[in-house]
Amino acid sequence: MTQRDLKEAFVSNLNGTSLQEVVLGTSLSPVCLLNRGLMLILIHQVKGTLPLPLPQISHLLLDFSVLILPLVVSCTVLSDVLHHVIVILIFVSACVFCYIRPSTQHPKTSVSTFLQNHVQFNQVPFVTAFRVFINVKTAISILAVDFSAFPRRYAKTETYGTGVMDFGVGAYVFANGLVCPEARRKNISGSKMNHITKQLVSVWPLVVLGLGRLASVKMTHYHEHVTEYGVHWNFFFTLAVVRVVASMLLAVLPVSQAWVLSLVLSGLYQCTLETTGLKAFIMHNNNRDKDFLHANKEGIFSTVGYVAIYMAGVQVGLYVMQLRSHIKEWLKAILSLLFVSFVLYAALYMCQTLVVPVSRRLANLPFCLWSVAQSLFFLSCLGLVDMVLLFSKTISGCHFVTSSWSLHKKHPNSDGKTVVIERFCLVQAVARNQLLFFLLANVMTGLTNSVVDTLHCSSSFSVCVLLIYMFTNCSVTYVLHLYGITVKFW
Repeated sequence: MTQRDLKEAFVSNLNGTSLQEVVLGTSLSPVCLLNRGLMLILIHQVKGTLPLPLPQISHLLLDFSVLILPLVVSCTVLSDVLHHVIVILIFVSACVFCYIRPSTQHPKTSVSTFLQNHVQFNQVPFVTAFRVFINVKTAISILAVDFSAFPRRYAKTETYGTGVMDFGVGAYVFANGLVCPEARRKNISGSKMNHITKQLVSVWPLVVLGLGRLASVKMTHYHEHVTEYGVHWNFFFTLAVVRVVASMLLAVLPVSQAWVLSLVLSGLYQCTLETTGLKAFIMHNNNRDKDFLHANKEGIFSTVGYVAIYMAGVQVGLYVMQLRSHIKEWLKAILSLLFVSFVLYAALYMCQTLVVPVSRRLANLPFCLWSVAQSLFFLSCLGLVDMVLLFSKTISGCHFVTSSWSLHKKHPNSDGKTVVIERFCLVQAVARNQLLFFLLANVMTGLTNSVVDTLHCSSSFSVCVLLIYMFTNCSVTYVLHLYGITVKFW
């Protein structure tokens, strides 16, 4: 077998991991974000000031060490003791929280008093963190999957199963729906036809990126997993088609009923899979050379499921971005998301027991339920962490931790200091240029595979390569953020 064949075989015929392990891995990022915020608060109390000395470098190193490094090692050398990693990090958070001293202004802030406070509403921090961590985890996985240090159970499944990377695909689509113009209640100017035309034009970067990836893969004979999307299809094309189709549907149907459309689409698609020959057609892998449809059937038909996931994201975005003033209202909203997540997990259990298992290849109903349920769980965990950080900021008097809520009450020089700190925040940096970060990760993945024999690397060398790769990606977006540059030319 050639090196290309070996790499294709390395990511083929996999069955995924358990739902519990995916849930466990999802909880790591919120704990890392909590650690980072509590550390900044403690540093502020000890030093009496933020930012840190040499802020351009020190804040990048701190964020990378606390937010990125644990994610890299937890999906490679520490994957078998992931639960220990999370327990240790929670213990660290608890210790740091205990060392935070109440400020003289808020010596006896109780939980009931805290819940009555107002928060500033310019953006929802845990939504930003959700989208950033989905991008970061995707960037880590698309290269890590080529190393033997990355457990095969985390990679994308062949037909049925729940791999960590399978969730990443669904979560990425969900995250796009979460912040789309319809979810943010942006008014449609002009006729509906003009709006649809604008959406067709707006996805041209994704189409160009998809064509670029297709050309580069074919020209360089880069290894590819054909049963993932097909011979010519890739995830960029899926994102473009989902965005256009969703915009067309939301232009003629009420946005407030996006959840109904999501349920109807996924339900009808599942019925079609079960009652017609569509499932057998997609699964049959020996007729790729007939025409474009046969060559790319996974990518084309799975779009229906991804549109359903996107619509669910739109509905959640409408709910999350409602105007709320009190902390207790936001806490209630976060707990509601967590409750819906549990309900969808119960529905998923029934589907897997009575109908069919999760299949990312088909993007069937169980896959849609799983993607939305897991995304809601992740989102609500980030929201709960944000509440803990806001409480810590309130009792400590440190109001300069970024990517977190701020109290509505103004503090002297707080706005100016917060803007300064935000310049040195890696989360804000990735949030500013998310598509560029995703594109850069894809390019760096290809370059790394061309110069490194990923199949025969030791675990320690694999981790070093992944850390250098992620530090490069983060550094580029960080430098752009320092200079206030947003790469968006469409």
